[in-house]
Amino acid sequence: MLVKDGKKHNKFAFKYLLSSASAVVAETVTYPLDLTKTRLQIQGELASKSSNGKANPYRGMIKTAVGIAKEEGFHKLWQGVTPALVRHIVYTGCRMTFYEILRDNVFHKNPDGVLPVWKAACCGLTAGMLGQFVASPTDLIKVQMQMEGKNRLLGNPVRVKSMYDAFCKITAEGGVRGLWKGWIPNVQRAGLVNMGDLATYDTSKHFILRNTSLKDNAVTHFLSRGILYTSSWDCVTKTVKAEGFWSLYKGFFPIWARMAPWSLTFWLSLEQMRKHTGASSF
Repeated sequence: MLVKDGKKHNKFAFKYLLSSASAVVAETVTYPLDLTKTRLQIQGELASKSSNGKANPYRGMIKTAVGIAKEEGFHKLWQGVTPALVRHIVYTGCRMTFYEILRDNVFHKNPDGVLPVWKAACCGLTAGMLGQFVASPTDLIKVQMQMEGKNRLLGNPVRVKSMYDAFCKITAEGGVRGLWKGWIPNVQRAGLVNMGDLATYDTSKHFILRNTSLKDNAVTHFLSRGILYTSSWDCVTKTVKAEGFWSLYKGFFPIWARMAPWSLTFWLSLEQMRKHTGASSF
């Protein structure tokens, strides 16, 4: 057993590593969808910055992905993957660890081992917000690197060359606080996403185990599963004014399409890693 009873700090540290490793696997597999989503979302902003006021036409998820591969190279579908992986090592490791700490030590399960839905929702909301706040700098760096390929195609000078270069430029321009630019909408979104994701998986899995003959295995895990804006509100109003209400949903399909394979890959790999290393099931 790698996890010893009575050593909670070691237990949670070990589970943090397992969560991070699972996130790296899921992020690497589904990253091109994340890049496509970012490119779709940012096209209106690129048009406002280009010399002729026009950017490439909205091409949809598939055409955007194909366009990236054709115009910039297939490997560019993974542009910015390094900070994305670092982000998930921090974010997913933190959110999962915070959730289990809150579930086990703050809200506490019922005597029968069940965590009520409202408690699971509170744990997920809080864990998601805390995890995203810690990881916000890596989100900012990731997006800057994701946009570099398109920026060069527009004939603009190189802005960032690497993750470290992006970090240095952000801190040089805005100080350490600049690393948390845009953290409020990110934290809001992460809180809601994790309230749904973690609470749903946790309660669904244990509901299935309690009410069916299924065991705690892969089948069960599968079934359970330049400054343009001054604030998040300013971003919303300017986007709607310039591009229309439905522009708020640009990139929705690749986000939606990515959630299923990401979550499936993450939860299956996490549960298997925990099983084979002696850690308790989630």
